[in-house]
Amino acid sequence: MKRRAFLKRSAAAGAALACAWPQLGYGGGGIKGGDLESCLNLLTMWGEKPDAVIELYSAIYKALAGSPEATFKTVSEDETVRAICRKHGVVHFGGPMLGCVGENGAKVWVRTATPASVVVKARVDGSVRTFGPVKSSYETDLTAVVPVTGLAAGTETPYSVFVDGKELALPEPAMITTPPAAESGQTRIAFGTCQHRWGLGNEKLSSVILDREPHAMLMYGDVAVQDRKSNLGMHRADYAVRDFHPAWQQLVSRTPVYASWDDHDYYANDAWGIPRRGSDAIRRGIRNVFTTSWNNPSYGLGDGGGGIFQHTRIGPCDIIMTDNRYFREAEGKHCFLGPEQTAWLKKTLRACKGPFIIMSCGTMWSDYVSNGKDSWGKYDPAGREEIFKLIEDEQIGGVLLISGDRHGARGFRIPRPSGFEFYEFEAASLGGRSGPAMTSEAWTTQLYGIAGTYAFGEFTFDATREDPQVTFRLIDDTGTTIYALTLTRSQLTPQARK
Repeated sequence: MKRRAFLKRSAAAGAALACAWPQLGYGGGGIKGGDLESCLNLLTMWGEKPDAVIELYSAIYKALAGSPEATFKTVSEDETVRAICRKHGVVHFGGPMLGCVGENGAKVWVRTATPASVVVKARVDGSVRTFGPVKSSYETDLTAVVPVTGLAAGTETPYSVFVDGKELALPEPAMITTPPAAESGQTRIAFGTCQHRWGLGNEKLSSVILDREPHAMLMYGDVAVQDRKSNLGMHRADYAVRDFHPAWQQLVSRTPVYASWDDHDYYANDAWGIPRRGSDAIRRGIRNVFTTSWNNPSYGLGDGGGGIFQHTRIGPCDIIMTDNRYFREAEGKHCFLGPEQTAWLKKTLRACKGPFIIMSCGTMWSDYVSNGKDSWGKYDPAGREEIFKLIEDEQIGGVLLISGDRHGARGFRIPRPSGFEFYEFEAASLGGRSGPAMTSEAWTTQLYGIAGTYAFGEFTFDATREDPQVTFRLIDDTGTTIYALTLTRSQLTPQARK
């Protein structure tokens, strides 16, 4: 298959790059800082970039560094950036990034260099169809999201993107792959956290993910932005670095991505709520940067209510991604998610009708690692118990918990007084970092534990069986499966209490 042959070549190139990759601690030499030199080190740490790329990113950074309120309008109107774009024929700064995949299509995100008209063309049933135009604007931070519809379930559809009539050079093969019908075939979903800024360029890892051909990837914390606090210009500068990495471009032009944040890409380490040194306007500004930099189906309660939590359906699986930062308070009922998000979560869980539910939290669901540091167990154990008890009392089946934040990867069974057990799968290993202890003799329900390894999580769902089943795999950047576990829906469904 042409796609697989390309990916094998890409993986080989990634392996060569990885030979030069140092096993860095937090931030590493010359990449922890937020200055231009550190960002250029991040941009080139997985391989040299053309002079034109270095020149353009440097100009973008300098434009965004001029003010904490700087936007991509600031970049677009900068004379140095304009001159470089004219010289090299640059019409876009980021994308395409796929998202919002369904059985009949997906959406394509692009960030343009100036306000522009974006068109997507796709070959459907032997003929080329045009989708759009959708116009980017200063109000959308120069982003456009183009819906591509009318595709068949379980198919691969080549696509191309045009900005003001100019076709973009895309990583080959640019393809929209729709999942099979909800209860036929297999659906594969990759996931993980803590890529931070230094893991974005790891072509070896992205090639392994692509070779697995997931229908979607969930990234739910500490991705791209690193401790930029209230400097919105620097939030945008970090997203610009993300979009300049070839590894990232290859991954997201073929794999639909769903995103939420954790502490580092929200504000700073362990930060939550309204930053005490700032204001609600800052919190909403950070949210606006996030919502225009990703391609999710929805974002929390909308611009008026805030937050970035979301629910979607992919194949036989409902996806619920919570937001444990925006609404958190120091104390009070439902202080971890906030009352409105908690009510939304309960309503959404009750409405899920498929065989499986993936429910994410940026931090750990359990309290095993770091004594529950920065998680529900520390802030709101009563609120967490309320959600767990709802699932048990109403026999909501097929729930899989995924978590992050505690660098490394660990899995746990979470025993309940009722005799039921939840399963938690942490894959905070997209950045290959080490964190707290990966195992402990006291953790008698632990499934796996690794650190210092680039790895991602993967669920493969098979809803064709009488008792639908899911297989979890933890896979490293060589393509080796570190740990695997198969569970049936009946195992993941609480039984009626006698």
